[in-house]
Amino acid sequence: MAEPNEREYFLGTHDEELVRLGVQHRVWRPSVLDCWQRAGITTGWRVMDIGAGPGYATIDLAEIVGASGTVFAVERSARFLEALERERRRRELTNIRSREMDLGGDRLEESGLDATWCRWVACFVPSPEALVAQISGALRPGGVAIFHEYADYGAWRLAPRRPVFESFVETVISNWRRTGGEPDVGLALPQLLTRSGFTIRQARPLSFAVRPRDFMWQWPASFVYSHLDHLQAQGDADRQWIDSVRRDLDDAARTPETLMITPTVLEIIAELA
Repeated sequence: MAEPNEREYFLGTHDEELVRLGVQHRVWRPSVLDCWQRAGITTGWRVMDIGAGPGYATIDLAEIVGASGTVFAVERSARFLEALERERRRRELTNIRSREMDLGGDRLEESGLDATWCRWVACFVPSPEALVAQISGALRPGGVAIFHEYADYGAWRLAPRRPVFESFVETVISNWRRTGGEPDVGLALPQLLTRSGFTIRQARPLSFAVRPRDFMWQWPASFVYSHLDHLQAQGDADRQWIDSVRRDLDDAARTPETLMITPTVLEIIAELA
């Protein structure tokens, strides 16, 4: 369990969540590495991983930029940063600088960066506009800001459709907005970036249709089970409804012809003037 003063994420920072985030990273890693390559991240670059979590992406970035580059990992969870530090030491990486900070109130201290990487962070901060402005101030002219943020969370469906599962997605969206976040923040990012002096170099939607046997199925499915556990522990949902969602997803996973359409993520590579 997290320490009493730990500023936890939506689903906490416990060991089970570290494992879930590891699965999520492995599922998305091929798409992310391709994105970083198109953005130009290379040896010697100074890159910031914004909202680094346990540092899975930080480690990948550190290996890409090499000993002559630097990766700055900023993260609000001390427990996640401890996990990153353990892995950094295990791999004997000397080019990572980590700092605990809350993007909702603290300021980025770095400047002259070549690139920033931000995935599923703008959707949680109280002011995405302020976040984009901070990123603009941290980059050098010609530097790139890279985002993976949801643009249509409600697109998350099962085929054939399952109303119980869709009620879960609607509940997630409602609770997300109730706590001050915006799941579809990707729709606002192009305008926010333009206002902060960026030019959109590339933008594309990322959505997948996966079957129960596909590795990617584990990413959304593990979120469902973890979030249901969270709702149950907090007493934020009816036990009968929670059990019905679990049964619905279990049944879908046992049906080979089921397709899961994942929430639409908007990938943006923007260059600072």
